[in-house]
Amino acid sequence: MGGVAQLATSLGHQVTGSDANVYPPMDQQLRSTGIELMEGYSAANLSGKPDLVVIGNALSRGNEEVEAVLQQGYRYTSGAQWLCEHFLFGRWVVAVAGTHGKTTTASMVAWILEYAGLEPGFLIGGVPKNFGCSARAGGGSFFVVEADEYDTAFFDKRSKFVHYHPRTAVLNNLEFDHADIFEDLAAIKKQFHHLVRTVPGGGLLVVNDDDQNLQDVLAMGCWSGVERFSARAASADWHYTGSTITTPDHRSLVLSGQTALCGAHNVSNACAAIAAARHAGVPVAVSADALQQFDGVKRRLEHLGTAAGVAVYDDFAHHPTEIAATLQALRPRVANHGRLIALVDFRSNSMVAGTHLENTGVALEMADHVLLHNARPDLLDLNPLCQEVSIPAEAFTTVESLIIRLGSLLKPDDVVVCMSNGSFGAIHGQILTMLNE
Repeated sequence: MGGVAQLATSLGHQVTGSDANVYPPMDQQLRSTGIELMEGYSAANLSGKPDLVVIGNALSRGNEEVEAVLQQGYRYTSGAQWLCEHFLFGRWVVAVAGTHGKTTTASMVAWILEYAGLEPGFLIGGVPKNFGCSARAGGGSFFVVEADEYDTAFFDKRSKFVHYHPRTAVLNNLEFDHADIFEDLAAIKKQFHHLVRTVPGGGLLVVNDDDQNLQDVLAMGCWSGVERFSARAASADWHYTGSTITTPDHRSLVLSGQTALCGAHNVSNACAAIAAARHAGVPVAVSADALQQFDGVKRRLEHLGTAAGVAVYDDFAHHPTEIAATLQALRPRVANHGRLIALVDFRSNSMVAGTHLENTGVALEMADHVLLHNARPDLLDLNPLCQEVSIPAEAFTTVESLIIRLGSLLKPDDVVVCMSNGSFGAIHGQILTMLNE
């Protein structure tokens, strides 16, 4: 929604917005573009009699501001529908979907197209460091969008990505998530197939061949071209092992720079991005050069600093698969007698509901010590999980108590990673401040 607001500003509209909990880096971006932010939801926020209200999927009936929109008869729409109507029609849309890796892969595609001189527009659920913003209109015919399977709005329960009508669609992976809106895995597969149905015959699906759930989606019907990427099957159109990618014409491409240093999951993301960019007309060699200068994405395996010999990282991981990938990527960065210490914020609806508890325990064992934050102990008891894992694990109900415990643990050469899909109580800065004292 922050990106949509920035795009609306680029069209010359006066934009204001409401949110219950605005935190960096999005609040800084919005204010820098002259967008007025209002903390909390209130009918008073609509006193300017807006011409249109764009409503995000976090809001539902009963919300004071939503009720005022309906009562006053204001025009309203969803962010996904607004984006489609104002930016996507008539453009070559590259949509990146999947349970994991959407933000990083979409950022890679956008940067490759930019490096190739194509001036793409984009809307991404993070801040690519090469651009310093999460959305822009662009000056060319291409638009890259992070294609989320989450529902569109309280009045439109379809997945957001069905609004995007891509010519190139990346399907990175598919797992059960968003337990608050999807009954089971089959319901998510159906939504992914709705996306497949919107890709034209001359379009392309770039699909992870190692994901059986995606194969199930394609088996429901496919009417466009398909290129598959895989770490397992050398016969796939695109195959990768280590930091080497084999292209459809059997050439070997060795990734270097940051892309190759951030774990196997990011090599997979890079492979998908290169394939998508090739469909958009960018030669593979140009994509490889672009990725050497790809600076990553804020809050995706982002190194925030090193103090007192302790390296501190931030990551958006909030699903067992993501947690495992992050820890696996950071393990080589633990030197000498250091330890990998994972701080995990149980915040997402699925995590708080305990949907992934068993798999979370398995993922956490890739760390040496785990500190878990659970602000809703009334809904979830994490103590059994702490007792089940084979590594030291402790649960806390406040960020303050977690930091105190962390301070008693840390020693030089340790690597700390904070994983959350929220602000995590601004824990990152507090850790670095503590280490610098």
